[in-house]
Amino acid sequence: MTGWALWEVFVRPRRGLSHTHVGSVHAPDAETALRNARDVYTRRQEGVSIWVVPAVEITASSPDEKDAFFDPAADKVYRHPTFYDVPEGAPHI
Repeated sequence: MTGWALWEVFVRPRRGLSHTHVGSVHAPDAETALRNARDVYTRRQEGVSIWVVPAVEITASSPDEKDAFFDPAADKVYRHPTFYDVPEGAPHI
C-alpha cells in the first residue's frame, strides 16, 4: 500500500439528491478507489452514486482565515432579501 494515493469519498444516499463526504480510501488509481469506496461505504446499500476525488486535487479555505476570507460578503447588503421592499400584491416572492 506504500505510495497509494488518498481519495476522498462522497456518497449520494437514496433519500437525498446531494453527495455527502463520508470518508477516505487509499488506492493506486480511480477505478480501484471507486471499488474500495463501494466496499467500505455502501455495504448496506446506503447510496445510489459514489464520487471519488484525489485528495491532492482539493483546494480548501483555512478555518483560521475564515474572518478575512468571508468578510467581503458582509458589505454586499443588496444580496439579502431584506434590502428590498416587497409589494403587497406579490405573496410568492
